[in-house]
Amino acid sequence: MVGIIDFGSQYTQLIARRIRELNIYCEIFHFTTKYEELKNKNVSVLILSGGPGHVDKENLRFDEKIFKNNEFYILGICYGMQLIAKYFGGKVSHGKVREYGKTIFYPDINEEIFEGLKKETIVWMSHWDYVSELPENFKVIGRTDNIKIGAFRDKNKKIYGLQFHPEVIHTKEGKKILKNFLFNICNLKSDWNPGSIIKKIKNEIKEKVKDEKIICALSGGVDSSVLSLILNDVCGKNSLSIFVNNGLLRKNEPKEIINFFKDKVNFKYVDASKLFLERLKDIEDPEEKRKIIGNTFIEVFEKEGKRFGAEYLAQGTLYPDVIESTSPFKGPSVRIKTHHNVGGLPQNMKFKLIEPFKFLFKDEVRKIAKKMNLPDFIIKRHPFPGPGLAVRIIGKITKQQLEILKDADFIVEEEIKKAGIYDKIWQAFAVLLPIKSVGIMGDKRTYENVIAIRIVKSVDGMTADWVKVPYKVLERISNRIVNEVKGVNRVVYDITSKPPATIEWE
Repeated sequence: MVGIIDFGSQYTQLIARRIRELNIYCEIFHFTTKYEELKNKNVSVLILSGGPGHVDKENLRFDEKIFKNNEFYILGICYGMQLIAKYFGGKVSHGKVREYGKTIFYPDINEEIFEGLKKETIVWMSHWDYVSELPENFKVIGRTDNIKIGAFRDKNKKIYGLQFHPEVIHTKEGKKILKNFLFNICNLKSDWNPGSIIKKIKNEIKEKVKDEKIICALSGGVDSSVLSLILNDVCGKNSLSIFVNNGLLRKNEPKEIINFFKDKVNFKYVDASKLFLERLKDIEDPEEKRKIIGNTFIEVFEKEGKRFGAEYLAQGTLYPDVIESTSPFKGPSVRIKTHHNVGGLPQNMKFKLIEPFKFLFKDEVRKIAKKMNLPDFIIKRHPFPGPGLAVRIIGKITKQQLEILKDADFIVEEEIKKAGIYDKIWQAFAVLLPIKSVGIMGDKRTYENVIAIRIVKSVDGMTADWVKVPYKVLERISNRIVNEVKGVNRVVYDITSKPPATIEWE
């Protein structure tokens, strides 16, 4: 497989995505990972990511044995290229100005890695330092107007460096460059597909769980739904899928989930809504909400797991959840927010945790779901946060606020579906704001709640853009919410992308 060495770049996960899109399996490793571990994992190709550091100032605990043995095909990107240059005797210098954004790159189109490229192509730069002197036995294979060494390779055609970022969509022919490197130079094959993913996950579950009992945290979303069915296939009656109603679900959701799963897997429904709402009373801080919800979920699961005799808990945690909660590799990534099923879990949890999807993206899970013939209403269902509506009510949570938000959210989804755009977007939902505004209804002054509408498009949830929804659709949503949802007199539309915002408000 391909191993990605993470030096803290904001684009590291994009490298993984681009490689997966070529149907090649890859994993991300911390920069301190040892040569022996990479060999034991059957890594044959390494991508060295970019990073915020300077190679001449840092004493990294990078295993130089990776370079010495000449056993890997290596592609260094930005910081990764500079690290290669420094190790092999080249020189890395500080630029007078930072080069950030789109740049014209002139590739040597006779080189295999640039096969099929134009003589001039747009690439995305994000660097200050640059390679000013080439290492011995290396060759320049590309340049820009600002830097003479924009790309290089060694004489054995096993080690390559790119100063720009081929993984970013702004690099117009970036995917072609990665494809050339992985297929033409490294001779890899496209064998990462839904069938192979399912096989890998099943083997992992069999190896870890064996004949023990396991419970699955079933939310009804595509991730936990796929996991529930896989566990049922692998473990049979030793698997129990538990759907916990935390009182923070969408309108009519419990009934829909119960009806679908009750005859398909070993299933149990637990109504713990009263417990969750009691513990969330008067809580305003979103991080505290998430931790309370995470702890309470585990408490309920531990109680049910003890009855069932299970030592294992399976969750449908995805890669973006892990990344946003905290770097899974204890690298330089900064926590954005705690996901209740990652950073919100108690440290003294009694279960052994199984997370077969923690290196998968949402679109990969959807491909698995399609392969398993799950219905469209599960496959195409929009992501829903584990803490549910708790993080869509800004501030304290009450039953009245929940009813207002459930009704408003239901209208948003219904109108988006009527407009025929539900399957074309990533998420559409309502948020209840902690403010009230003056309005006029029936010739009387009102002072009521404000609902914000959030509609975004994305591929994996790592980045997102707000959707330019037709005004007529927004008008219908607004009119219906104000007229049908008691306690709301104003509707606003969120037009912020991710970044700088996150998709959810809390």
